[in-house]
Amino acid sequence: MNATSLGNSCVVIAALLWGTTGTAARLAPQLSPITIACVAMGIGGILQALLALPAILKSLSQLNQQRSLLISGACAVAIYPLAFYSSMHLAGVAVGTVISIGSAPLFSAVIENRLEKSVLTKQWWCGALVGVVGISLLAQLHAAPSANSRHSSLALLIGVALGLLAGLTYALYSWTARRMMVRGVISRAAMGATFGLGGSLLIPLLIVTGAPLLVSWRNALVGSYMAIFPMCVGYLCYGAGLARIKASVATAITLLEPVVAALLAVLILDESLSPTGWVGIGLIIASLVITTLPSRRTPSD
Repeated sequence: MNATSLGNSCVVIAALLWGTTGTAARLAPQLSPITIACVAMGIGGILQALLALPAILKSLSQLNQQRSLLISGACAVAIYPLAFYSSMHLAGVAVGTVISIGSAPLFSAVIENRLEKSVLTKQWWCGALVGVVGISLLAQLHAAPSANSRHSSLALLIGVALGLLAGLTYALYSWTARRMMVRGVISRAAMGATFGLGGSLLIPLLIVTGAPLLVSWRNALVGSYMAIFPMCVGYLCYGAGLARIKASVATAITLLEPVVAALLAVLILDESLSPTGWVGIGLIIASLVITTLPSRRTPSD
């Protein structure tokens, strides 16, 4: 397996783990989106930093040289989960997920184009377009059964705005981490430092809002799962992938996340999957194939 294939595989594993977060959160309805965000990324980020501590200590001088990227990435890490989970709470799971995950590859492309003067291939644009169409169709399946409460126009507008913020911050910390790796910082140090610092920014908020975690074993188990598997293990895999592939490709692959979320909702939460939803899943899988397929024309990459 070459470096690109390994990078693609690592990001796929991360997306599979991230796809479980929505179902896990539904198993603990007492936890607010803010609490879920803080325990997932706060504790998960610090765990990731602890696992990467030897690498971080060895790379302190390099990290210091890249401190502007590190601080920018850490702030994005702290903002992302707050925006993402709040977006789903205000706009609904379907709209929040579609806006957040679907916009990330586009923001990533803009960042690479503006800051690196990178020219994205027609293959990437084709894959991203197919993926966005697929994820929009997939949202239709959740829109009807999930609409158990009517969101006001203002709440929906705020939710959409927060979803866009989540997509932007996700693309931003992916780019800053990748940029540090390109400049010589090893993957585990770049990701560990970024998420450790970002996670620490969420701990004060977790202390304020985290009381429901102690109310029941279920809440505690859900919080522990979110921190250890999707956030810690998932982002370790994502970091390994970013060390080998471009951030724009990595964010495109993560369109797989809502597919996993939808399938788990059908299998575990007894939600139904319409024909339109299945078409959406097929298009998203097609987009992954298009995006990750080795290009015959590489000069523009």
